[in-house]
Amino acid sequence: MAPSAAESPSAIQAERLRQDGNTYFKKDRFGAAIDAYTEAITLCPNVPVYWTNRALCHRKRNDWTKVEEDCRRAIQLDHSSFKAHYMLGLALQRRHEYAEGIKELERALDLGRGANPQSYIVEEIWQELAKAKYLEWEHESNKRSWELQTLKEACESALKEKLSLDSSQIEGFLDDTIDSNSAQLEALGQVFEKAAEADLPTEVPDYLCCKITLDIFRDPVITPSGLSYERAVILEHMEKVGEFDPITREPLHLYQLIPNLAIKEAVHAFLDKHGWAYKMD
Repeated sequence: MAPSAAESPSAIQAERLRQDGNTYFKKDRFGAAIDAYTEAITLCPNVPVYWTNRALCHRKRNDWTKVEEDCRRAIQLDHSSFKAHYMLGLALQRRHEYAEGIKELERALDLGRGANPQSYIVEEIWQELAKAKYLEWEHESNKRSWELQTLKEACESALKEKLSLDSSQIEGFLDDTIDSNSAQLEALGQVFEKAAEADLPTEVPDYLCCKITLDIFRDPVITPSGLSYERAVILEHMEKVGEFDPITREPLHLYQLIPNLAIKEAVHAFLDKHGWAYKMD
């Protein structure tokens, strides 16, 4: 398509450079692609796609500092750039900024679903978000475990010192004293064991899983029968098998599928609390 009369020579040249960059990228020539996108940015610095394209090249080279820089600039130019939010979330995860990274990934997921709900990248963002929530939980869990073990050792040391002092001041009844000391140490151990249970892995409840895939819900919909399914899975069933509920066998039509917002919120709450991450290929 010929450029419009309103387009400046710089804008036309920048678009050509973007196309060159895309060609280099497809050939895995990421350095050449970065150079092309950089020239386009120099000519037209206010076009967000040039920044996200270059960020994608930096991602391929694992240069996460530059990914973050380019994505932040793209977001300044376009707050609705889900690709920029997505790659920024990944970059923040790489430097263990888990909470901020999760916020960016959640923003990317919302924007991506609005732009193209069936896009493969929406599924990819969901998977990265689940992993990010698990990594955040694992990081916090390890931190708490270390703090709890340190506190336990300090308490045991203090208790043993106290019991030793008490024993030295008691004449006779040595067996009873030893038994009492052992009981107190055992009770202390049980207290810390109970405190550690909060960080034990938890299975996903059945009601948070699709009846067909048995996997945790991403985008649940509810049918007139009251059963919930993963949207993409039930749509595939209706297209390839037939328009009926796969469990109740009742007739089912596309317009009858309603987003199950309650289950969706419950899934997010579960991930926030337990950091569950399902196995991914």
